Amino acid sequence: MILIADCGSTKIDWCLLNGKEKVAQIFTTGMNALLLTQEEMTKCIHDELLPHIVSYRVDEIYYYGAGIISEEIKNHVKGALKTNIPSAQKIEVESDLLAAARALCGREPGIACILGTGSNSCYYDGEKVVDNVSPLGYILGDEGSGAVMGKLLVGDVLKKQLPEHLCEKFLKEYDTDRNQIINAVYRQPAANRYLAHFAPFLQKNISEPAIHDLVFRSLTSFFVRNVESYANYKELPVNFVGSIAYVQKAVLLEAAEARGIKVGTIIQNPMEGLIKYHSVPC
Repeated sequence: MILIADCGSTKIDWCLLNGKEKVAQIFTTGMNALLLTQEEMTKCIHDELLPHIVSYRVDEIYYYGAGIISEEIKNHVKGALKTNIPSAQKIEVESDLLAAARALCGREPGIACILGTGSNSCYYDGEKVVDNVSPLGYILGDEGSGAVMGKLLVGDVLKKQLPEHLCEKFLKEYDTDRNQIINAVYRQPAANRYLAHFAPFLQKNISEPAIHDLVFRSLTSFFVRNVESYANYKELPVNFVGSIAYVQKAVLLEAAEARGIKVGTIIQNPMEGLIKYHSVPC
């Protein structure tokens, strides 16, 4: 059997396959391999995953996750998996960016993009990530992400750059004010996730010209500062995975058309694409 893991900092989506048949799908607490020790990851897997798969023999594991930035970190994750699932003869640990590329492009070349809480992109040659424009995080980059759109929205509300009715609606809906927002952004951890949690307001009010313009500008910035850095971006389909790409699909297509960019697949999460990739022989 094959075990696939799509791991984020918040949750892990595990899928157990027998050939092309989905045997089980389990959700556990997320792990960022950059921030956890091998021992901590071993415990998380033992406590949360193992009870669900103990009766199955797992032969291969394909783990894609946040924080996979070096061979050392890969080996820590492999060690945590091997300790818990000794039957696995093959364990492959890769980045969430390669997960996006495989899920979106399969074994064909293309440009793969992630638009969720953060953003990222790469040129994928059908086998590996060949080029990657550094996302730089929500302070220096992450254009088109939920965190950056939330940052722009909050800034426009507090500086009264949006129509008055939208500013009042935002503050009322989230039962917040300037002081609470400043405290959460500058004094509390995970400001990126805090800012991203305002993204649903954009979708609910996308018919408002000012909101549409904010989303359109942010997505256009993603294309200009990321996608257009790849030499062959006009020849290849540009594909997307992530909550922002999925819910803002209409504006995303509009921004792409304005830049002369051909959009391919848009999906909310990579698991179904990963199942297809790993269940079809090379």
